[in-house]
Amino acid sequence: MTGHTTARQRLTAELLDALRTDGGVRVVTGEPGCGRTTFLDHAARLFHGGPVRHVRAGGVRELEEALRTAGPLLVCVDDADLWDAPSRAALARTAGRIRETAVRTTLLLTVANHRPPPPELADLPVLRLGPLTPGDAALLIRERADSAVDPAVREELISAAEGNPALLLALLRSLSPDQLGGRRALPQPPAGGEVLADVAGDRLPDDSGGLLLTTAAAVRATGEEEADAALVLRAAHAAANAPLPDLLTRSEGRLRFRSALMARAVYATASSEDRRAAHLALAEAATGQKGILPLLHRAWAVSAPAPTVAASLAAAAADPSSPAPPALRRRALTRAADLTPDEAERARRHLAAAEQALLAGHAADALRLLDRARGRSAPAAVRGGAELLRGAVLLADGPVEDARESFLLAADLLPPPAAARATLGAADAAWSAGDPTACLSALAPTHTPRTLPLAEACVRVPKQPGSQRLGGPPAARVGATAPRTACTQPTNPPPDGDPSRDHRDGMRAVLLARFDLAATPLRRVVENGLHGTDPDRLLRSAAAALMLGDVTSARRAGARALAAARTSGSAALEPRALEYLAYAELRAGRHQLARTHAEEGLRAAERAGQRNTAAHHHAVLALAASIEGEADLVAEHAEEALRTARRHGLAQAATLAHWAAARADLGAGRPREAAQRLGPLVRPGARRGHFAVWMLAVPCFVEAAASAGRPQHAAALVEDFALWAACGADPQAASQLLRCRALLAGPDTADELYLSALDRHDDTVGDFERARTELLYGKWLRRRRRLREARTRLEEARLGFERCGAPLWAQQAAAELRAGGAAPNPAPAASSGAGDLARLTPQQLRIARYVAAGATNREVALSLSVSTRTVDYHLRNVFATLGLRSRVELVRLVEQEEKTGARL
Repeated sequence: MTGHTTARQRLTAELLDALRTDGGVRVVTGEPGCGRTTFLDHAARLFHGGPVRHVRAGGVRELEEALRTAGPLLVCVDDADLWDAPSRAALARTAGRIRETAVRTTLLLTVANHRPPPPELADLPVLRLGPLTPGDAALLIRERADSAVDPAVREELISAAEGNPALLLALLRSLSPDQLGGRRALPQPPAGGEVLADVAGDRLPDDSGGLLLTTAAAVRATGEEEADAALVLRAAHAAANAPLPDLLTRSEGRLRFRSALMARAVYATASSEDRRAAHLALAEAATGQKGILPLLHRAWAVSAPAPTVAASLAAAAADPSSPAPPALRRRALTRAADLTPDEAERARRHLAAAEQALLAGHAADALRLLDRARGRSAPAAVRGGAELLRGAVLLADGPVEDARESFLLAADLLPPPAAARATLGAADAAWSAGDPTACLSALAPTHTPRTLPLAEACVRVPKQPGSQRLGGPPAARVGATAPRTACTQPTNPPPDGDPSRDHRDGMRAVLLARFDLAATPLRRVVENGLHGTDPDRLLRSAAAALMLGDVTSARRAGARALAAARTSGSAALEPRALEYLAYAELRAGRHQLARTHAEEGLRAAERAGQRNTAAHHHAVLALAASIEGEADLVAEHAEEALRTARRHGLAQAATLAHWAAARADLGAGRPREAAQRLGPLVRPGARRGHFAVWMLAVPCFVEAAASAGRPQHAAALVEDFALWAACGADPQAASQLLRCRALLAGPDTADELYLSALDRHDDTVGDFERARTELLYGKWLRRRRRLREARTRLEEARLGFERCGAPLWAQQAAAELRAGGAAPNPAPAASSGAGDLARLTPQQLRIARYVAAGATNREVALSLSVSTRTVDYHLRNVFATLGLRSRVELVRLVEQEEKTGARL
């Protein structure tokens, strides 16, 4: 794969970098075709510290000779599990010596995972090769295909290969140029028996007892990795204590294949008659059990069409009392559709299956199912529902403009209640795009769908019995447009009214700057959501609470929505619930909690294929990093957010990312650069940032402009900010307004304004904003030679920044103290005898603790939702700051400081 650094190559380089420092051993494993041998080849090419030795099977003597080489050495042993037992024992002893003595030798062993692991190697550290990323799989297709591959075909091949490089190449070999080019249909399924047998090779054992096929049928029906051992053994007529084939393993009453590819191969290479017989045996073994699973096995035991079986299965999948997760419902509805002869009913079941696929976080599957539900023969309501759902997919992972077109079509096709939901969704799309005019048009009570120039963004497919509703509140994630009137908010009105209508009316009032009219309907939305367990309503409740500035209710609603999404298995809603939680924590001044939620939300969004939601999580992480002073993290997360925002038209995420970059400049003492970044975002004009966000960045701009000697640029914006603060939609705004006025005031009034701002800070939580006011006040006092007062304020600022984990800002306060002739008091950690780790930044400390616990750079990157390049950078700085030479020394230092009770 020349000209491109793949994730697998980066993983190899990171592993070598980690092991090269002090020597080490890794057992590289993975399923057949995952590329273990290729991994060793990459390692051999990337290792530049010394010679590389490839040791053949049973080459114990060759291994001993290689270890006599002076200096750094890489030893590669492929298929170590195929060595005989005495040779494996000798290999394990050699590996133990390398680990104990920390010699500068790196030993890489590969072991297949579709057989039981060799006991001699069981105690060695393992690196399991995961699937190829979609990007690397696409690159492999581009490099190895003999003819042009249609983009839709490429996506289907990547999905069918499930990240297995050998299977992907086998798929390419099995298809004709016309099939690859999209001119002929692909076989269904693309990875059939012949292709999978090609990859499995001679690894498929005899299955005379049928236990392998029965297990494969069980996991095929559910889509899970495990099956009920008792059910499978009954169906296969096997004894409960019977020995298992090597391909299987049993734990806690569950059977599973050691390799997912081998499970697919066992099922695909069996005859259709044998597969149906296995499913029938499973259905009969489950006699007496209720729910979807017995019916699903019976459905797989028949050939299409079978309308009675299909109807029973579809009814079970729609049963609201069933605890079945969305993924299982999707499989049941898809199979029911396959067995349905009536075209209209088949389209309805494909639509219902697509909805469950999206709830399960399988957006690509949802789109494929929607394509089957959009035929002209389908009823208008079904086609409209398909467009609604397609809009939901695109809203989470696609251009907002494209989502708009789908939702507009849905509004034309659906009856009035559903069309009204489409218009509310159109407002959500316009909000995401930063188009207030289009948002207002969508929210107008007399709205006519065909005249709307925008999209539907918030999805509600017409709810069938037992289905779970998708979508949620308009994305009022951070704030609202600057109001032109003051507002009042009633307290705790009763939870009555129509939540959709209330949310529409409340949003429209906010956009019209009529907070006096917005408060009542939005408060009803908040209360309605909090009185239930529907994750959709809870998300609407969180959004309404954010528009009201009620961060306590927003956090509560977000947390309950997250719990409800997880309980119901709604993977599509989990990242959005975490997004609302992260924004609420930011609004409350708890940036470290926001960071925790955003890191988790980013991983959930990436698993669910929601790049737009991931962009918002990146923006939160950039904002949190701008407080902690991690400039490289700010740049990384901001650029990730902007990359998706530019491609998909996400004005809100883009504005937040630019604000984060500017605040990082401000924290680093670069006010001129911060003002230049923020000026276009906050001043009137075509380049002004998102209408719901730019006002939140005004205090930063005022501070930057004043510090850069250009206060005249900020005066008009302070008056706009005063109107915004008067509405109470932002808990921090009142104190920030007083600080802004102080920055622009003359010496006769600034003193009183700073003191008033500090008094207002007492009404809100969060140390960061108060510390910023203390810092600016301390600077103002020092410049007027009121040094004793300045020292008090600056010391309070420094301690506040340290409490909230903002070391770069704390350094500003310390520098001001020194400039005023006072040495800052030692940090609490240092004065209490804390060890060397107290010298690390928060991010360096997090990485150091992960590494000390044995995590690889890649594992640290995944845990912290950053790139491995960032982990490498911070780890080098950790070693330099602490004067360490290896990970072994880092482990010892962390353990020593933990034992002595040092504050980490």
